[in-house]
Amino acid sequence: MTQTWFRRCTLLLGALTLGAAAAGGHAAGIVGNTLPAGFPVIEDASLKKPIIGFGAAGPVRRTPVIFLHGNNDTPFPTACNAPYGHVQRAAQYLADNGYSTSELWGLGYQGDRCDVNADQTERSRIAHTNQANVPDLRRFVRAVLAYTGATQVDIVGHSLGVTLAREWVRQDGAQRQVRRLVAIDGPNHGIINCSPDAANYWQLPALGAFTPTSEVCQELGSPNTPFLRLLNGRGGSGETMGPVRVLVIRNADTGFVYFPLQDGALAPVPAVDAYGQPTDFSRSPSMKGAKDLALTGQGQFDPILGTTHLGILNSPQTWAAMLQFLNERPR
Repeated sequence: MTQTWFRRCTLLLGALTLGAAAAGGHAAGIVGNTLPAGFPVIEDASLKKPIIGFGAAGPVRRTPVIFLHGNNDTPFPTACNAPYGHVQRAAQYLADNGYSTSELWGLGYQGDRCDVNADQTERSRIAHTNQANVPDLRRFVRAVLAYTGATQVDIVGHSLGVTLAREWVRQDGAQRQVRRLVAIDGPNHGIINCSPDAANYWQLPALGAFTPTSEVCQELGSPNTPFLRLLNGRGGSGETMGPVRVLVIRNADTGFVYFPLQDGALAPVPAVDAYGQPTDFSRSPSMKGAKDLALTGQGQFDPILGTTHLGILNSPQTWAAMLQFLNERPR
C-alpha cells in the first residue's frame, strides 16, 4: 500500500510538471530568509529577541503552509547552522510546484543556533522544549492568519517541530485552525537519547547533556513522560487531532533518535528510556489515525553525517509525498 501511494505521488508530480510546461512554464518564486514588511515583530519568548523566519507578501489562493524545523535546527541556513536549515528547501519544492512564496512561511523558534554553538548543553535545556516554544508558534500562526487573511494553515513539521505543533493545537484547542499536518519523523512517543545507561553518549555535555533530568528529556525521554501522556491522551485518542488530517513520514530502517542502530556517522545507543526501562522507540513517529509513509535509505540525503533522521527532511520522496498530501481533495 505504501509503495502504491508513493507511485501516485510520483505520477502527480509528473502531471504537475507537464501541466506547467503546457501553460508556458511556472515561474517559481524564491523562498527567502526574512519576513515581509508589515509582518508583526514577534519576540522569542525564550531568547528575548525577535524570531527569525521566512515568508512573503502577495496574494494567497491556497492554505498557507507553516514549516517547523527540529531541535537545534533553523528555518534556513545561518552563520551558526550553515549545513542545515533544510525546511527552507522543502518550502522551495512547493514553490517550484505551484505555490506562491506568499503561501510559504517558516518559524525559527530557537533562534540562529549561535547560543548552542557557544554552549552545547543548551540543546537539552528548557529553551529547547516544546512547552517553552508554544508561545512563539501561537503568535506566529495568529500573525500569518492575520497577514494573509486565511482562516486555516497547513503545518509541515520535522522532529521536534511535530510535537511542538501538536502541543500548541492541544493547548489552544486549535484543531479548526489547522487543515493538515505533515509530521516528518517526529518524537510522538519519545526519543532514545535520554537514558541513564553508561553507553548513552548523548549525556555528555559536549554532545548536548541529554540526561534523564534535562528538560528536553523530561518531556521526551520516554513514552510515559507526563508531557507525552497528556499529549497523546488516554488510549491514544489525543493522536487523532480531531478534524486535522495527518500524514506521518518516518524512517523504517534506522535513525539515531529512535533506533539502537548505526545511523550514518553516528554510533547507536541502547534502547532504554529516561527511567532506565528497555523501550522500543522505533515506531515513535507513528500516530493513530494518520496516513503513514515508511521510508528507507534516507541517509543519502544528509550530505554531512549521512543520517536518516536529518536526511528524510531533505528527501525528494518526502517532498513528493508532502506535495501530494497537501493537494489532495477532501473526501
